[in-house]
Amino acid sequence: MAEPPPHDEDPLDPSWEWEGRADPADAVRGATEAAADATREATEAEREAAEATRAAERAEQAAEAAENAAPEERAGAVGEAVQAAADAVRETREAEEEADEATIASQRAGEAALLAAAEADPDDPLLDTAIRQIEAGASDEAPFGEPGAPIAPRSPFRIAFMAAWGVFTAFAIAKAIVHVQDVIVLIVISAFLAIGLNPAVEWLQRHRFKRGLAVATIVGAVLLFVGGFFAAAVPPVARQATQLQKTIPDYVDRLRTNEQFRKLDDKYKIREKATDLVQKNTGQAAGAALSVATGVLTATFKLLTVLVLTLYFLSAYPRIKRGAYRMIPRSRRARAGLIADEILARVGGYVLGNLATSVIAGACALVFFLIADVPYPVALAMLVAIADLIPLVGATIGAVVCTAVAFFVSVPVGLASLAYFVVYQQVENYVLVPKVMKRTVDISPVATIIAALIGGSLMGILGALLAIPVAAAIQLVGTEVLYPRQDAT
Repeated sequence: MAEPPPHDEDPLDPSWEWEGRADPADAVRGATEAAADATREATEAEREAAEATRAAERAEQAAEAAENAAPEERAGAVGEAVQAAADAVRETREAEEEADEATIASQRAGEAALLAAAEADPDDPLLDTAIRQIEAGASDEAPFGEPGAPIAPRSPFRIAFMAAWGVFTAFAIAKAIVHVQDVIVLIVISAFLAIGLNPAVEWLQRHRFKRGLAVATIVGAVLLFVGGFFAAAVPPVARQATQLQKTIPDYVDRLRTNEQFRKLDDKYKIREKATDLVQKNTGQAAGAALSVATGVLTATFKLLTVLVLTLYFLSAYPRIKRGAYRMIPRSRRARAGLIADEILARVGGYVLGNLATSVIAGACALVFFLIADVPYPVALAMLVAIADLIPLVGATIGAVVCTAVAFFVSVPVGLASLAYFVVYQQVENYVLVPKVMKRTVDISPVATIIAALIGGSLMGILGALLAIPVAAAIQLVGTEVLYPRQDAT
C-alpha cells in the first residue's frame, strides 16, 4: 500500500496523487475494518478497566477485613489482602495494556481512514459512505453512529421553524372551527343544557334515585313540557288555517260584488296584476316551499341531535368531569377542581334561575289572558314562557305575538295586553332577573345586564344565553386567582 501523504499536503485534494495507489474500494474497506478493530479494542479496554476496578475494590475490602480481624485470624486475612492487591495490580496492568492496544488501533484506524480518503475517488459514493461511518462512530452496536447534539433551543432556525409551525397550526385550527361551527354550536348548547339540568338530577339522586332514572325523569319532564306546548298551540293554529282556507272563496266573491273594489280594479287592473304575479311566482313558491320543508327537516335533526347529546352528557356527567380534571397537573388539581365545581354550580344555577323567571312569566301571562278573555290562553302562556328563556329579545317576541292575537279580539283588549307586557318586562328586567341571578349565579345586576348585551352583540341568541354564566366564571377566577396574585406583588 502507498505511504501516507506528508502532513503539509491535503489528501482530500483531487490533484494530489502519488505512484502505487491502491484500489479505492480496498482502501475504504481497510479503513472500515481498522475502525471496527479500534472499537473492539476500546470495548475490551473498558471491560479490563472494569475488572481492575472490581479487583481494587476486593483488595480494599480484604485490607479492611485484615485490619478488623482477630489476632488469631489476622495472618490469614493479611494473606488474602495481599493476594487481592496482587490481583488488582495484575488487572490494572492488563487494563493499561488493553488501553494501549486500543490507542494503537485507533491510530491505525485514523491512518487507514486518511489513506482511504487519499486513495479514493472524490466522486465515488463509497467514499462518502465510509467517511460518514467513520465520522459518525459507526459500530456493530450502533450501525448508524452515535446521535449528535440536539439543536440549541435558541437557534434561529429552531425559533423560526417553531414560529412558522405555530402560525400554521393556529390557521388550521381556525379553519377547522369555521367548517364545523354548526356542530360546535350544537355541542355547546347540549353541554350547557346538561350542566343546567345536572343540579336537578343530583337533587333526585339525593332522594334515592339512581342516576339513569333521575336523568330519564328530568328529560321526560322537559319533553312533556315541550310536547304540551305543541299540543296546546298546534291544533288552534291548524283550525285557524283551515277556516282561512274555507273563507278565502267567500272573500273573493265579496270583492267581486263590491262596487268600490270594481272601480279600483277597472282603474288599476288589480285582479289582472295579481293573476300575473301569481303565475310568475309559481316556480318561486315551489322553491320556497321546498326551502321551508328543508329548513323544518334540518331543525328537527338539530333538535334530535341536541336531545341525544344532552342525554349522553347528563348520563356521563361525573365521568366526563373526572376526565377533564385529570388533564390538570396534580399539584393544582385540587384547587382547580374546587373552582371548576363552583363555576359549574353557577352555570346550573343560571339555567335554573332562567327557568324560574320563565315559569313566572308564563304563569302571570296565563292569569292575564284568562282575565282579558284572550283566546287560546294556555298556548299563548306557554309561548311566553318559552320565549322568555331567550335573553334580551325573547320576552319582546312573546309580547308581540300575544299582543297581535289580543288585537284580533278587540282594540281595548289589544291595548290592555300591550300595557301589561310593557309593565311586566320592566319589572322582570330590573327587579326579578337581577335578584334571581344574584341569588343563583352570585353576579351583580349591572354585570348581568352588561354581559347579556355584550354576548347578544357578539354571538346573537347563543351569546346572550352563555354571557351571564361566562361572566360569573370570569368573576370567580378573578376573585380567586387574579386578585391574590396582584395583591402578592
